[in-house]
Amino acid sequence: MKLFNSMTRQKEEFKSLEDKKVRMYNCGPTVYNFIHVGNARPLVVFDTLRRYFIYKGYDVDFVVNFTDIDDKLINRAKDENTTVFDVADRYIGEFMQDANGLNLYTYKTINPRATEFIEPMLEFVGGLVEKGAAYPADGDVYFDITKAKDYGKLSGKNIDELQSGARIEVNSAKKNPGDFVLWKGKKEGEPFWASPWGDGRPGWHLECSVMAKTLLGETIDIHSGGEDLQFPHHENEIAQSETLTGKTFANYWLHNGMITVDGTKMSKSLGNFFTVREVANVFDLEVLRFFLLSAHYRSPINYSYDAMEQTKAGLDRLYGVRDHMEQLLKGDMEAGNDADFDAEVQKEKEEFMAAMDDDLNTARATGALFTLARDINTFIAKGPKKDSLQSAYDTFMELADVLGILYRREETDEDSAIEALLEERKAARANKDFARADAIRDELFEKGIAIEDTREGTLWKRI
Repeated sequence: MKLFNSMTRQKEEFKSLEDKKVRMYNCGPTVYNFIHVGNARPLVVFDTLRRYFIYKGYDVDFVVNFTDIDDKLINRAKDENTTVFDVADRYIGEFMQDANGLNLYTYKTINPRATEFIEPMLEFVGGLVEKGAAYPADGDVYFDITKAKDYGKLSGKNIDELQSGARIEVNSAKKNPGDFVLWKGKKEGEPFWASPWGDGRPGWHLECSVMAKTLLGETIDIHSGGEDLQFPHHENEIAQSETLTGKTFANYWLHNGMITVDGTKMSKSLGNFFTVREVANVFDLEVLRFFLLSAHYRSPINYSYDAMEQTKAGLDRLYGVRDHMEQLLKGDMEAGNDADFDAEVQKEKEEFMAAMDDDLNTARATGALFTLARDINTFIAKGPKKDSLQSAYDTFMELADVLGILYRREETDEDSAIEALLEERKAARANKDFARADAIRDELFEKGIAIEDTREGTLWKRI
């Protein structure tokens, strides 16, 4: 399997630190508001990578943090005359609702809150101060970027340019314009914790480094997030972590591309963003998940209503194939295999895996799934054999599960009632009571159910 490493700017063969074990950290949301579609993309993309690792037999530790102390939370709490902790609790709850809609929690995910790690944060900062890589100033503690080896190696930023102050606001308390805050001194009305340098709270960059180190170790396999986090966030994580430990922080850095709306980057500042909750009012969030996987993760993807409608239509086709197979497999079918069809199924499975092994190319992988669906329909049309159809169904659902789709089920009570009527109709036809059989067909049609009599049995679908 090859992954594009943002650090080396090339695809590299993936080799985990420990055999069949992967440690992944993905920067999670700042929980002061609903997440938007742009926030959802890395969550869906790297959840899919985690799923694929599991499919390939890896044990995966996957951390997606909550930033629950930050200027944005403090401002929201002031606006609502409540506490930062109440704001965080509320929006973590809202996040979990959206995350479940996006099918992110089929597998275990570790969701630490930054405020749960204050003690290890203080130890981390203290270690940097002892090394002479961090210094207190006016109640704050800053990291000295001149003490970091190869600062700017991830983003390609030139430290001389940063030192000039061209991109960083000059602060007189800093030794260098590019130095960043590790610990923020207490301000009136803000939450604070005691520290050797005075009461205060952690800086944003510090939080992720400490949670990754504490939960996954000093060196991890993969660190991921949106490409907008490369600088300064990920760059600063690398600088402080590697300066403290003297070890590589992450062996692979993965970054997803941005989402656009009419060709313009989706962002809150431009007012052209959609929250996941707003999308859920129009589409099932499974459609959004599938849409976010329809392009290669490093490419930009343009969000629109038409694109979502097209995605929904494609997803419905896949559900149709799934449901058709399930109905056939419940009925009486000829046992046996079709060697040519079995070979086609294996071919598409291998194409799917080749796509996923090629830097998580979900666009190509979904194409393989649609081709498999077409082959299954062709096989069914010519009269399928049960063993081959069962094998195809198992493969189809395995690959769909890697993508995190095709998990929805209609109301089982309604399905049972439909199946009962079909059994009654079957008995009526066997007894040559065609009037009753036709009446059941008409009753089902009035309920939005179309039936089709085939040599494998009676099939039904919603219309």
